[in-house]
Amino acid sequence: MNYKAIIGIFVGTVVLIGGLIWLGQPGANTSSGQTNKNPAADSLKIEETNFDFGTVSMANGKVNHTFKITNTGSEPVTMSKLFTSCMCTTASLMVGNDKFGPFGMQGHGFIPSIKGVIQPNQEANVEVVFDPNAHGPAGVGKIQRVVTLENNAGGPVEFNFSAMVTP
Repeated sequence: MNYKAIIGIFVGTVVLIGGLIWLGQPGANTSSGQTNKNPAADSLKIEETNFDFGTVSMANGKVNHTFKITNTGSEPVTMSKLFTSCMCTTASLMVGNDKFGPFGMQGHGFIPSIKGVIQPNQEANVEVVFDPNAHGPAGVGKIQRVVTLENNAGGPVEFNFSAMVTP
């Protein structure tokens, strides 16, 4: 076999594999005009995704903040998992009279599925509790943390908060 034939076979193989990968992507073959979009997608209204506690003294202990969520869609939305970015933070989901949590950081204890359902036009709350003492004296200074809420209405929702921790 000559050099040009080997290169031709190689290029053909790469193009064939690339084409198969492209066709295998979700939504790549939509010639029927149908989409697989979740009817609950884009139905969560989040009042705020960022909160600054300002200056937080370790001497005063834990602080908390509540983030509000409303299902503005016509389908129920299921909250599947809630977790934090640091062990110094816990988060709970409240939907009606049901409370799920508190949950902490993934990888530092089991984070179960929660199956909390927010009905159309229903409001839910994510309560975040930050403990400035969790890191001890080394935890002084500016902090930034994230609470993640996974759901079936599209991508996960991230609630961010910050604080300036003082002794």
